[in-house]
Amino acid sequence: MDGIVCVGVDVQMNRGCSCAVLDRELMPYHSEWFSSPDRIRSLVSELLESFDRVAVGIDAPRCPLPKPREYYWRNRSWRQRQQGDQGRGRHCEVVVASMRLGNPQYTSLADDCPDWMKIGFSLFSALSAHTDVYEVFPTASYRQLIKDQAARLSISLADFSLGPKDMLDAYVSAFTVHEFLAGRGDQIGGGDGLGAIVLPRPLSCKDCDVLKWPKTEDFK
Repeated sequence: MDGIVCVGVDVQMNRGCSCAVLDRELMPYHSEWFSSPDRIRSLVSELLESFDRVAVGIDAPRCPLPKPREYYWRNRSWRQRQQGDQGRGRHCEVVVASMRLGNPQYTSLADDCPDWMKIGFSLFSALSAHTDVYEVFPTASYRQLIKDQAARLSISLADFSLGPKDMLDAYVSAFTVHEFLAGRGDQIGGGDGLGAIVLPRPLSCKDCDVLKWPKTEDFK
């Protein structure tokens, strides 16, 4: 057995999901495209035959909203949802937007989610009982690493032709999980119980109010 591998998955609808695997030295170990949750579960099983641990980062929401979002972040403070507010989005997505780490597509109630999000839900469901699974957002990773000359990894150009940006996002997703597990990253959101997003580097603002999900009593 040989340590840990990190798997990155970028969710796509029409051509399948891109997948990249990095070993503990951040060297490319495997890449492919797949269209079934059964395949990623099978891949994890195969990797566990050679490695002690497999950690997967998926570029998609972990779950839909069980109900409309109760709290909105406006003008650097939280307020309760008002008439006309759509109620979309999870805490982690609100933090990403407020920190200017990207413009996430806000998660909705299950029936209103686009098909690519539903694929993500199925991937999290397929893997959660078998290995460690994290939600990532490559756009936020790129923003954090924009001036980080030390953030380097090798890639294999195999499997890039079908969707170069998608496969690159898969590599960066794996890199993000690696950095987070190495203690160089951070995780944001999760105050609503609907999952956090992991990042490759710490946030510069640790005590910002947006990181703290409010409670009903805060508005009484």
